[in-house]
Amino acid sequence: MEIRPILSTLMRHKTAATLIVLEIALTCAIICNALFMIGERITFVNEPSGLVEDELVRVQITGIGNDDNAAAQTRTDLAALRGMPGVTAATVLNQVPFTNSSWNSGVRLSTEQTQSNMVATVYMAEDQLMDTLGLRLVAGRWFQPDEYLEFEAVDRAEGPVRIPAAVITRKMAERLFPGEDAVGRNFYSWGDEPTRIVGVVEHLVRPSLQGGPEAREYSMIFPIRPTYAVGGNYVVRTSPERRDEILDAAIKTLRASGPQRIVLEENTKTMQALRAEFYQAPRAMAWLLGIVCLGLLFITALGIVGLASFWVQQRTKQIGVRRALGATRGQILRYFQTENFLLATIGIVLGMLAAYGINQLLMNQYELARLPLHYLPLGALALWLLGQASVLGPARRAASVPPAIATRSV
Repeated sequence: MEIRPILSTLMRHKTAATLIVLEIALTCAIICNALFMIGERITFVNEPSGLVEDELVRVQITGIGNDDNAAAQTRTDLAALRGMPGVTAATVLNQVPFTNSSWNSGVRLSTEQTQSNMVATVYMAEDQLMDTLGLRLVAGRWFQPDEYLEFEAVDRAEGPVRIPAAVITRKMAERLFPGEDAVGRNFYSWGDEPTRIVGVVEHLVRPSLQGGPEAREYSMIFPIRPTYAVGGNYVVRTSPERRDEILDAAIKTLRASGPQRIVLEENTKTMQALRAEFYQAPRAMAWLLGIVCLGLLFITALGIVGLASFWVQQRTKQIGVRRALGATRGQILRYFQTENFLLATIGIVLGMLAAYGINQLLMNQYELARLPLHYLPLGALALWLLGQASVLGPARRAASVPPAIATRSV
C-alpha cells in the first residue's frame, strides 16, 4: 500500500491528526515512566531479606525503668524461649528487619580517611542469631566463642572498644572490596581500632529505608550480645504452621519470666506480617500507577476509536469509490490500520522524547533512577498494539460498506 495517499489525507485533517498524535505521545511518555516505577516497586517489594521469614515471630518488650540485671534477665528469657515445645532457635536483637528504625555506622577502610566509604547498619549478635534468622553463609565462618563481647561492657567502657570480628553481607563486601575476597580484610567503624571480616552472608536487609535502594543490604553483624533493654527484640524460629501458637506462648513466657516488663503487642507479630506492613506503601503505589496506566490506555483507545469512526463517516464516498474501482475489503482494512500505525509511530517518537524529559525531571526532583532504555520499546509496543486493536472495529465497518450504498450520492 502506498503511503502518499494516506499522508495526503492526514494533511487535510491536520487538527484531528495532531490531537491524536499528542494524545498518543502523552500516553507514551507517562506509560514508560509509570512502567519503570511499577517495576522498581515490584522489585523492591520482592527483595530477598536473607531471613526464613515464614518461620519467624518477633516479640518486642520494654522495661519499666532501668534494669541493672538486664543481661541476666536476657539469659533467663532466652533459656525459657528455647525450652518451649516447637521452638527451633531463639535470639535477642538490637534491631529487626522491616521495622523502619535502624542502628547505623560509618565504615572506613583506613584511619586516615575523613569521610566514610559507606554507612552500614549494625546488627548485634548473640550465639544463636544465625541459626534463628536462617542466614546463609557464602564465605568465611561465623563467630567463635572467644570473639563475643557483652553489650554492657561495651556500653560502659570509658575508651574505644575493639570489635574483634564482623560478618558482613555480600553487597557490602562487593562495595568495599570490588572483585576481591573480603574475608580477612579489615575496616574501621566504631573508632580507630580495626575490625576483621571473618564471614560473608548472602543477604541481610537493613531494617529501614535509609540510604535508598542501593544501600538496602549494607549490613554488618558484630559479635556483641545485646540485652533485652537494647531494642527489646526477641525473635523465635519455629515451623510455619505453629507460628501463631508459638507467638502467643512466647508472650506468656516472657511475661512470666520478667513481670517488670511490658510486651508491646502492636509490634509483636510474625515476620511475614512485619514485611507486609513495611512494603504496604510501595505496593499501594504500584497498584495506583497500574490503574493510572490502564486509565490512560483506555482513554487513548477511546480517542482512537472516536477519531477512526469519525473519519470512516467522513470518507464514505472515498471508500465507496475505491470499492467500486475494485478495492477489496482487506485493502480498505489495511488502509485504516496503516494510517493509525503512522499516527501512532509519530506520537510514540514524540512520547519517547517526552518520557526521557520526564525521567530527567524525576531524577532531579525525586532522586528516581535513570529510565532504562528497554522500557521505551515496551511502551511503544503497547501503544502500537492498542492502536491497531482500537482502529480494527471502525476499519472493519468501513470495509463492509457496500459500494452501491457508499456511492449512492456520488
